Order: sequence, then structure tokens, then C-alpha cells
Amino acid sequence: MSVKEKFLDYVSYDTQSDSSSTTMPSTMKQKLLAQHLADEMVAMGIEDAHMDEWGYVYGTIPANCEKKNVIGFIAHMDTAEEVSGANVKARVIENYDGEDIVLNKELGIVTDVENFPILKKFKGKTLIVTDGTTLLGADDKAGVAEIMQAAEDIIKNNLPHGEIHIAFTPDEEIGAGPNKFDVKGFGCDFAYTLDGGELGGLDYENFNGTSADVEITGRSVHPGSAKNAMKNAQNIAIEFHNALPYYDRPEYTENREGFYHLCSMEGDVTGAKLGYIVRDHSAESFAARKETMRHIAKLLNEKYGEGTVELELKDSYFSMLEKIKPHFHLVENARAAIRKAGLEPLETPIRGGTDGATLSYMGLPCPNLGTGGFNYHGPCEGITVEAMDKATEILLNLADIYKDVQ
Repeated sequence: MSVKEKFLDYVSYDTQSDSSSTTMPSTMKQKLLAQHLADEMVAMGIEDAHMDEWGYVYGTIPANCEKKNVIGFIAHMDTAEEVSGANVKARVIENYDGEDIVLNKELGIVTDVENFPILKKFKGKTLIVTDGTTLLGADDKAGVAEIMQAAEDIIKNNLPHGEIHIAFTPDEEIGAGPNKFDVKGFGCDFAYTLDGGELGGLDYENFNGTSADVEITGRSVHPGSAKNAMKNAQNIAIEFHNALPYYDRPEYTENREGFYHLCSMEGDVTGAKLGYIVRDHSAESFAARKETMRHIAKLLNEKYGEGTVELELKDSYFSMLEKIKPHFHLVENARAAIRKAGLEPLETPIRGGTDGATLSYMGLPCPNLGTGGFNYHGPCEGITVEAMDKATEILLNLADIYKDVQ
């Protein structure tokens, strides 16, 4: 199969993860794709390919040259929670004309050039899109397909290579992808993740991230006699939110600027909950943001009574840069592999996180390579076949480079 055929096969599997789940993986349906990939790897000659009890897939392509250098490639199988990944109806547009794409005429869903100017870059390409009712799953089944295609090309064509280790992970989208990753068993000193991003993307610096859950306890009293007695949890929740810097929100920030993002809110007079994610590239600013939230909670408890506001901060990941610096050959060799494919590396700090960030802190330094998709996590998600072909070429170039590294 081609990388296009592999991708279309993989997106037919619903692998949406679930942050409310307490299991690993968070949804058992992820194991269906995992086992499918393990079986496919065995069929192409990766004899030790297997899925473990947690839904991770591992496999090794033994070296076929004198030097036994080791490199790893990793991608995640799950899709985001925001939009359904079930019953994906992928549509292939040959020789895309660069104009608005009507995804679903009946529902009036259009990917328009005005709001998504990136579409202009894909004129003349073979574009894969959705029918507007689901996400596509290019994040990160494109990465999975590209790794699988590179593996097949290496084995089928007997290309010279060192030892190559492959892993596919569940639950990256909910920040749990590395939780049960067997770093020691994986057998690499370093690796690359392929996860989202533009073609030619090379990421080795990312957000520091934490989740912040705010729980507010109110007191209900008949509104006719509520003066100096009622404690409306919803109003206190609004007060908490309004105390945060107004323009430090995703819709007002870019580049290295951090933010507080209100993801969820619910409540009534007696109780309210706010769910945030907090991000910043600077470790100092990241710490300051968390302290700001603690300070607001403290002031509100002083105002309304101790225990009114409970704040729980849970760090998700940290910037990988500090762990990549001692292994900067990963960046230099990736630059060379990208340039060999006729592209110029796109190096910008990630406004998000990847499995590689956490894995880097677990002892497996992992820069990230772009897979070539766009408009991730929504019905306007898409990718070109040409981008997947080129991303596969970059992996083959890396395998070639690392076979000769001392």
C-alpha cells in the first residue's frame, strides 16, 4: 500500500481518547487500531512487533549495515476530544483548484480560503478532507502512516540502515501518551516524534503546560431573603475568571506568548467548576501564571470564607529544549534530512505539547517533525498526499544519516 492508502485505512478507525476515563488506554477502541498496526508490521517483516497491555505498539527493524546505530520514530494513534472521530468519511480531491471547499452542502459546511488562507499553498495537490461532520485524524494518523510507509520502503528495498525502533502511543491528546511508555524496553537513547505541524516543521521547544481545576462552594438562600446570606458560586466563578489578565487568552496571543484558556465551566448557586489549561514557553512566566491563580484563590477565600475556592494545579508537560540541548545532533541531522528532501526547516516554538516533551524528561530526548497536515482538531482538517510522501522521504533521509553516525 502507498502512504495515501495506509492513511485512509487508519482514519477509518475511531480512536478518540477520553480525558474523563480512568483506564489506560482511555478508550479501548484505540486498541483496535493498535493491534491492526502490530499485525501489519509483522506482515511487512518486523518480527517482534506487538501491542502491550496498555495499547502501545512497539517494533524493531534490525540493522543491516556494519554500524549498529539506533534511532527511534514515534507517533500517536488517538484523536482529539473536541470533534468526533467516528465514521470518518475522507474525501480525496485530485488537482485541488485552490478555491473554497464545500465539505457538506447539506449542512452548509465550507472550508473557505478567506478564513483558511493556507489552502492557497495546496493548489494543484491531491488533498484529503472530511465530509464536515468529523475531524479527519491527520493528527496524528498521518504520522503513523508516514512511519509505516518508511518502514515498508526500508524493508522492501533493503535500504542500508542502522537499528530502527518504532512506537505508536495512545492518549497523547489528553496528555497521557507517555504514562506507560516503556523507555527502557524501547531501546533508544533518542528518537523523533511525528505529530502534527507543517511539512518541514522541526520542533524542539514547546509550551510548559498545566491544567487548573477550580471548584467553588456556594450557599443557596431564598432570593427574597438572600441579602448578606447567599453566596452564589457562579458569581464567584465569574469573579475568579475576571481576575485573570484579560488579554492573556489564546485568541489574543501568539508566538512565545502564554495564556490562560478556560476550557469548561458549569455550576449553579451552590457550586461551580472552572477548567483551565495554562501555557507558557518561559519557565519563569509559567511559574508566575500558576502563582497568579493561587493568589486569586487566596483573595477570594479571604473575601468569602476559607474553603470557598479550591484550586488544583496539575502539570502536564515541560519544554523539551533543556533536554534536547545535550543531544543537538538530533536537530542538526533533522535539518539535514529536511534539506535533502528539498525543503527548508521550519523551526518555531510549539504552542502546545507533544509526547516527545514528556518523553524527553523520561530520558528519551525527542524533537518533533511535522507531518504536513493543517486545521487539526476540527472538521476543516486536511492533508495532502504530497506532504505525506515528502514526510516519508524525510524519515528515510534520517535513517540514512543515522546509519553513519559515530
